Amino acid sequence: MAKTSTPFLPALEGLRAIACCGIIVTHVAFQTGADTGSLFNRMMARTDFFVPVFFALSGFLLWRRHRADFSFNVADANNRLSLLGYYVKRIGRIMPAYLTTVVLVLLLFPVAGSPSVLEVISNIFLVQIYVSGGLLGGLTHLWSLSVEMAFYLVLPFIAALFGRRSWRVRMICIAAVALISYGWAFLPPFAHAPGPGELNPHIMPPAFAAWFAVGFLSAELEGTLRPVAVRWIAKYRFVFWLCALAMLAVAASDGPEGLTHAEPAEFARRTVYGTIFAASLIMPYALSPRSPWLESAWMQALGRWSYSIFLWHMSLLSLVFPLLGINLFSGHTALVMLATFLLTVPVAALSYALMEEPARRWINTAWYEVKADIETQRKNKELKKQRAAFNS
Repeated sequence: MAKTSTPFLPALEGLRAIACCGIIVTHVAFQTGADTGSLFNRMMARTDFFVPVFFALSGFLLWRRHRADFSFNVADANNRLSLLGYYVKRIGRIMPAYLTTVVLVLLLFPVAGSPSVLEVISNIFLVQIYVSGGLLGGLTHLWSLSVEMAFYLVLPFIAALFGRRSWRVRMICIAAVALISYGWAFLPPFAHAPGPGELNPHIMPPAFAAWFAVGFLSAELEGTLRPVAVRWIAKYRFVFWLCALAMLAVAASDGPEGLTHAEPAEFARRTVYGTIFAASLIMPYALSPRSPWLESAWMQALGRWSYSIFLWHMSLLSLVFPLLGINLFSGHTALVMLATFLLTVPVAALSYALMEEPARRWINTAWYEVKADIETQRKNKELKKQRAAFNS
């Protein structure tokens, strides 16, 4: 296992809170019609760049922990056990709260419409981005979790390929992985806007390799800086935030407004801007992790609830309009945003307390018990073999 000096970085938990709030801003902007026009409006639309922040966070946390955990040696019992444990914990972290949200939205929220059996199944198994019409009302934003799940599935294979190689080789491989994103939209099958019933190539996992690579790179650089550099980063973090803000402004000024499908070159540039945005926010806290603001009690609480906030905010946003008597795309952005936050945060806190955290703990505990049984059985088999060899 890759060794880390500090297993849990509270500042990154607080950064999750910022990221989930940014995702709410972009969706409120789209649904109130405030995503086009002025630069400020278009910048609100581009706060979807907090999606690359989430992806980079996943890349950082999982790469620093699991870089050296896996190999292609399927005969190694320890390797098989590590791989199984990794997948069990990932499923335990993501699926219970996710499935609860999907089922309740499909059953109780009118915005979900009347999906087909295939569309329902695709959402249940987190493969909706590969199914035409798979993005359902109140659940459309969960395409990013489908991408996350794809990343979880392939991470052990990436780690087996170059996770145990030298630092220099790993850095070269990470850069090579990132390049996939910048050429993805130019591939002939994906170089045009999708027609009716066609899948959107811009939300397929390879399109986001660079954003996960930001996390990989941060994990590789963690602990390599001299103390003076760490202190400098902590002192001048505002420079990184200004850089992130500049990327929002640049992205808002470059390419089509709103939900218009970007041309290949536009999409590649937007991917670059998202990469720089994510790096500007992740790297300062990965390399110099202390932050009184992000480690405050409220930011930590919002960070813990951030996954449930993300899961629930779109379906609850659909209720805000009728509750306030406001039509879609008719403005009132600040009011809709405030109401969405006030409605979403308590629901997310309940989701975390009643489903997300208890389910994660139960699954992890069950896994440790199963793992202990497997290891005991393996030891017993080894003892029997040794005794048989001795008696012979």
